[in-house]
Amino acid sequence: MSVVSERPVEALRERLRGPLHAPGDQGFEEATRLWNGLIEKSPALVVRPTGAADVVEAVRFAREHDVPLSVRGGGHNIAGTAIADGGLTIDMSLLRGVVVDPEARTATVQPGCLLGDVDRETQLHGLATPLGFFSEVGMAGLTLGGGLGYLTRRFGWTADNLLEVEIVTADARVRRASREENADLFWAVRGAGANLGAVTTFVLRLHEVGPSVHGGLIAWPFERVAEILPAYRAITDAAPRELSVWLNLLRAPAAPFFPEEWHGERICGMAVCYSGDPARADEALAPLRAIGDPVVDLLHEQPYTQVQSMLDATEPKGHHYYWKTEFLAELSDELFAIWPDLFADCPIPDGQLGLLHLGGALNERGPDDGVVGNRDARFACGLLGNWAPGETGEQEFPQWIRDAWQRVRPFSTGGNYVNFQTADEDTQRIRDTYGAGFDRLVAVKRRYDPDNLFRSNRNVRA
Repeated sequence: MSVVSERPVEALRERLRGPLHAPGDQGFEEATRLWNGLIEKSPALVVRPTGAADVVEAVRFAREHDVPLSVRGGGHNIAGTAIADGGLTIDMSLLRGVVVDPEARTATVQPGCLLGDVDRETQLHGLATPLGFFSEVGMAGLTLGGGLGYLTRRFGWTADNLLEVEIVTADARVRRASREENADLFWAVRGAGANLGAVTTFVLRLHEVGPSVHGGLIAWPFERVAEILPAYRAITDAAPRELSVWLNLLRAPAAPFFPEEWHGERICGMAVCYSGDPARADEALAPLRAIGDPVVDLLHEQPYTQVQSMLDATEPKGHHYYWKTEFLAELSDELFAIWPDLFADCPIPDGQLGLLHLGGALNERGPDDGVVGNRDARFACGLLGNWAPGETGEQEFPQWIRDAWQRVRPFSTGGNYVNFQTADEDTQRIRDTYGAGFDRLVAVKRRYDPDNLFRSNRNVRA
């Protein structure tokens, strides 16, 4: 960035309506702080747009001066793709508008929104779209990478519910993309969107959900894992699509809703969301309660927005995060044979092993319906590391995750979720994400971004 003289930077500042920050300026730290404290990068400049025109100016500046460019929505990506080290970051955090059309059942969303912003507005009308399961995640990054959450079983990937985008491409042009307009760009945006440009508007399909659902947490002692795992498989085999049950092996948090004697003890916990007919909630939840004798049972009727934020405290901003994930087509006996041992050996105090049930609507679309693909995924599994900076043993934690991951990989579909990829994963992992769509994706990328300006991402031209 030092090759850009002060005059062009000042000229850019004059063309912007929103602020332009450099290190040391008030607002710079807020605009560049990332969720994953493992990532140590800093841009030389940050543009905070107030509209698409500012985004156009920032893209034009980066292209004309050959400056590394990144786009920051919520800053929650584990690989730290929101920051181009020493370059120009477009921080979208001032653009947090949500306009809901309850008659058309659509939401028009700006790229600085967090998931909680979208849920808050759509739930005023008893509507929702499948988003993630932490309210502070950025909506833009989630959607552009595919997007999964408690409603995925009913309505597919978040990208399956994307109807239209406004996007600033590498030539600094504002384009609209949908199934009818710039269809090739729209196909690519749905799963690899960060590679194609800076999206300034999302239009999402909404569905009747809430405002109350049944859900929460239920947990049993880890010593019962040999019983819990097959019970979980039976529950997910028979579950209606309105029921999402995610199983995590973890240590009980020191939270008031856990008995004090269980704090720090290993447990089998399930995060649950039933979004169907309230009159059938007891029937839907009965198989979980039939397991019997839980440490805690916090399943009850509550606002959908509360379910969407119930795990927020487990991933504090600034902690160090490192994980590996895969998609699974089934939960096999062979996987279950190693799963308890992996968790029993985990040296990370806040480490978790997760199984997320996703099967349903996403499996019914064609493999070429958006580059997001992975239509054979019915579960996601993850080996999840989370620790405070300076924690004893932290140098060994990532290697334990990598070693454990090698034992899990034989059970994978071969695909994986691009939003869960860490910065050290190679280009083959990106290819695996998009599978048969990869070569077509590269062709679309070359058409709209021939010089690879948008490369601070899981880059298909790397």
